[in-house]
Amino acid sequence: MPDRDDLGSAWKVPPSRYLADRPAEHRVGAPSSVYVTMADGCRLAVDVMLPDGDASKRWPTVLILTPYVRRFQLTAGSNVEPSPNSYKYRDMFVPRGYAVVVVDARGTGASFGTRDSFRSPRERADYKEIADWIVAQSWSDGCIGATGISYLGAACDFLASTGHKAVKAIAPLFAVWDTWADNYYPGGMLIKRLALVYDELMLALDHDRRDLRAKFSYFADPALQGPMPVDDDKDGSLARQAVKEHLANFRMPDFMNEFKFRDDTLAYDPSFSSASFSPYNYLDQIPKDVAVYAISGWMDGAGYANGTLSRYLTLPNAHRRIMLGPWDHGARVNVSPWRTRVEPELPVLGEVLRFFDQHLAGRETGLLDEAPIHYFAMHAEEWRAAESWPPVKGSRQFFTAPDQRLAKSPSEKATPTAYQSDFSVGSGAQTRYERIAGIDATAYYADWTERESKLLSFTSEPLAAPLEIAGHPVVSLWLASSEPDAAVFVYLSEVETDGTARYVTEGLLRAIHRVEASAPRNYKTTWPWRTFARKDAKPMPVGVPQLLRFALLPTAWRFAPGSRIRLSVAGGDGDHFVQTPHGRPPLLTVMSGAEQATRLDLPTDA
Repeated sequence: MPDRDDLGSAWKVPPSRYLADRPAEHRVGAPSSVYVTMADGCRLAVDVMLPDGDASKRWPTVLILTPYVRRFQLTAGSNVEPSPNSYKYRDMFVPRGYAVVVVDARGTGASFGTRDSFRSPRERADYKEIADWIVAQSWSDGCIGATGISYLGAACDFLASTGHKAVKAIAPLFAVWDTWADNYYPGGMLIKRLALVYDELMLALDHDRRDLRAKFSYFADPALQGPMPVDDDKDGSLARQAVKEHLANFRMPDFMNEFKFRDDTLAYDPSFSSASFSPYNYLDQIPKDVAVYAISGWMDGAGYANGTLSRYLTLPNAHRRIMLGPWDHGARVNVSPWRTRVEPELPVLGEVLRFFDQHLAGRETGLLDEAPIHYFAMHAEEWRAAESWPPVKGSRQFFTAPDQRLAKSPSEKATPTAYQSDFSVGSGAQTRYERIAGIDATAYYADWTERESKLLSFTSEPLAAPLEIAGHPVVSLWLASSEPDAAVFVYLSEVETDGTARYVTEGLLRAIHRVEASAPRNYKTTWPWRTFARKDAKPMPVGVPQLLRFALLPTAWRFAPGSRIRLSVAGGDGDHFVQTPHGRPPLLTVMSGAEQATRLDLPTDA
């Protein structure tokens, strides 16, 4: 089945129908490009595209803030798209009456300056000055919205947190709330290749290394040359000077290794921690009257769906909403094994258009009559609407049991089950982790049956009736380790009647971070939270069972009647995460029954 939005009753007006009734009314005017000078003298390259190219009228503005090159020069005679990172926003919004402004972030594209961190606070200060510049233009009606995927999405949060009065609505798409835990260190574990691949991508773009750019499909076309100079830079000399400044940009692997714990700070700046480049840190500066629509997918990287949900739960803004679909990072792919085509069918930007029409353009769209939450139930292959999160209030419990069973009740006697960690075991090369590094993935977990067979698994009896879950599965794992640390991976699968194992979701936790804490005011969750602080890290007492209670990544999934539920445990994912501890694969012992009953809580009303 597809992810079409017109097959059920989740929306009064589905996004596809809204978009169909909102056709293009203008042509996309040719971009004009200028340098805008920041207070410290740094010049940022800015593209402006107006409906019909008409600067005599006033238009609401959609702002795109990107480090991924606003526009490329092209080889002579080429008709390749020059803006691979932003053309979708241009083509959606400009023909429907919006000015679109795309900015090369400081230290990127044709902009001058250097990047001193990932999502630098200096960039955040630039955003307010860009907003000042926009509202001073003759074509601006004084209203600004912002959207974008991933880095661009978090930039929306930062823009709103500047408190600029013109910013009325933001739509952060597939964006983090906590850069440390949602992206680079999920469960306190470093994704080993993400920083390296991201660094290679930014070297390719920031240093105009076309040999490296060929490795990334989004930017691989040889017709794409260097960053497009602004209009007054006729010979491109200024753009070339800007690229030379980028040689001093920070390097992601070195930078991210400064933050082995969430509260670690830079040695030369004790005020700078991972919070400094995370949106949650600026919660109090986001005005309550800014409308927020966050969108993510069930296979969106290492924790972007967590970010989408925490943003929704934490913000006090009255006009906020979320959508969670059967998508990977950026909705490049419909990840459902039961899809009818690879490309998503729901028009994500059509929904963002409706949101901006309501909150920027002042149109009556009916959006305020829709539920604030929409999510897709996998395997049921249907959209659902909800008024609150989680959308279910109950849970179904399963317990690990002898003979590697997953039982409905705990056994009376405590039973150990040993598993020797194998650092060569991994989840593969078509997983939730590839797309966030700019690597193509299309057939998600297609080989899961074979890979799961190498793990310690506990399997239920066949289900007598369908079981639909929505939210965060939570595992309470009583575990002993032969080493003082361990990387603990827990996978949830559906085993169909023919024996095929379908990956549902996963969770991971570095054992030294097992101590839970109350979520802070600016970072609300409905799932177990922990500080990941250096002071709270505690080595495992060797051979002594400890409780590790943590959430698996959220999902909505319907288990079919006759299928079995499987809980699997591993001591590493050699394809994506660093060894823990290095060179010492631990013997893990899962306890079952009595006072040390390992339990799985599935969020459901069934």
